[in-house]
Amino acid sequence: MADEYNTNDRPVERTTIIETGNGGGGGGGVLAVVLLIIVVLVLLFLFRDQLGLGGSKTEISIPDKIEVNVN
Repeated sequence: MADEYNTNDRPVERTTIIETGNGGGGGGGVLAVVLLIIVVLVLLFLFRDQLGLGGSKTEISIPDKIEVNVN
């Protein structure tokens, strides 16, 4: 059966290129995870008072006298 694109009765050379592997791509996922972690840390820093993390007021009360009864 003759090839319909071959008009000169000469053999037609065809090249098929098959790419394997990812070719160095795929770094976008790592970048997205790093940016997500940075955003979460910034939000935790900004809203730490509302979340109760590391409040700015810490009160420590020490009594002037300690009564000890020894019987």
